[in-house]
Amino acid sequence: MGLRLTGDETAVWEAAARVLDANWNGTATVPSPGLYPHQWSWDSSFVCLGLARHRPDRARVELLSQFRGQWETGLVPHIVFSSSLPRHAYFPGPEFWRSRAQPAAPRGVDTSGLSQPPLQALAALRLAQGLGRPREHQAFLTRLYPQLAAQHAYLERDRDVAGSGLVSLCHPWESGLENSPAWDRPLSAVEPLASPYAREPRGGEGADSDRYVSLVTSMRDAGYRAEYLRDDHPFVVEDPLFNAVFLASTHALAEVAELAGADPGPHREAAGRIHEAMLERLWDREACCFRARDVRTGQLIPVVTIGGFAPLLDPELPPAIVRGLVELLLSARFTGATGYPVPTCDVQSAAFDRSGFWRGPTWVNTNWLVWLGAVTHDLEAVSDLLLGSTLRLVRQSGFREYFDPFDGTGRGSHDFSWSAALVLDLLASRRCREA
Repeated sequence: MGLRLTGDETAVWEAAARVLDANWNGTATVPSPGLYPHQWSWDSSFVCLGLARHRPDRARVELLSQFRGQWETGLVPHIVFSSSLPRHAYFPGPEFWRSRAQPAAPRGVDTSGLSQPPLQALAALRLAQGLGRPREHQAFLTRLYPQLAAQHAYLERDRDVAGSGLVSLCHPWESGLENSPAWDRPLSAVEPLASPYAREPRGGEGADSDRYVSLVTSMRDAGYRAEYLRDDHPFVVEDPLFNAVFLASTHALAEVAELAGADPGPHREAAGRIHEAMLERLWDREACCFRARDVRTGQLIPVVTIGGFAPLLDPELPPAIVRGLVELLLSARFTGATGYPVPTCDVQSAAFDRSGFWRGPTWVNTNWLVWLGAVTHDLEAVSDLLLGSTLRLVRQSGFREYFDPFDGTGRGSHDFSWSAALVLDLLASRRCREA
């Protein structure tokens, strides 16, 4: 939707609902028409949060459809490919991942071999809480719980590469923030490998596209084995955003377990381990911020990005750390410097690029994550700021993929699904609070 959205919040709601309806393909919501034609787990989970407010019946189908691609290991892959599209309609497509050659991969469906931030348990809980029909949501969660538990077990078992209690990223695509400057240093150690497929690099790849290809190729050729990732894979990073989302979903999974009649204890214990490990491994006491850690070098990565605020999702975060994060968030390095917060990179960093995908622009989904963190800690002024600025973006520029943080200009795809979905959740949350 390229036109400005004017009028009251009802008009914004209806416009967002139209985007989700238009992008629905019968079993899932594509991120945007044309450019992203398959199902991404990161996007699909955000969409579920909006559908829970608009079409809860469809939200259940959307969430369950992600698990069509779940591997026997518990991996929920970051892409489930649509069988109705030409196999070369998107790169990297099924021929590149070769999931069907893997014994643990599902039969009859093509997937990638990577993960993404595991929002599914959190989305399932929020959906169930919003339904208001206890028997219906209990039956749904009882059906979904074993798959959610397997997903979390996979991440705890196979992706804690350092044995630290944190999940490690093994590719920038797993972060959801593909070209974040946080990955520049660890990517520099990766030997580039030219792709055998003719294509143009996407906006989130830039000069590192051949390194992205190299990482997937090495993982694929090693059978996506945990042993290879632990011992030989060159890119291994502990990311605060991924682990903060994992922590929030682990807390949610404990509640889902109770509703499904299962034991929540192991999930609460897992949440405690993630909490302690994030403070020990990713909190920079001197700079008062969370940073990603390069597991191969053992060093914290210097640049501060939007991912450093995701640990606000941790309800047990110490008050002094919460205060430090809020001061940084409101400072001239982030929200205090831009008219349309929150930029995805410290604006005072040499890596900041206001039009560079995840290197500076504002995104609705990262705004939503920080908003939810602010709500978690009863930071009303911060949550109101983020909600209001996000609505201002879509009123001005429509449901774009991302936005210029200084003037609010929309960039990337039009009619972007998670932008529409999360606006629905923000509007519904405000209505509930006012009521």
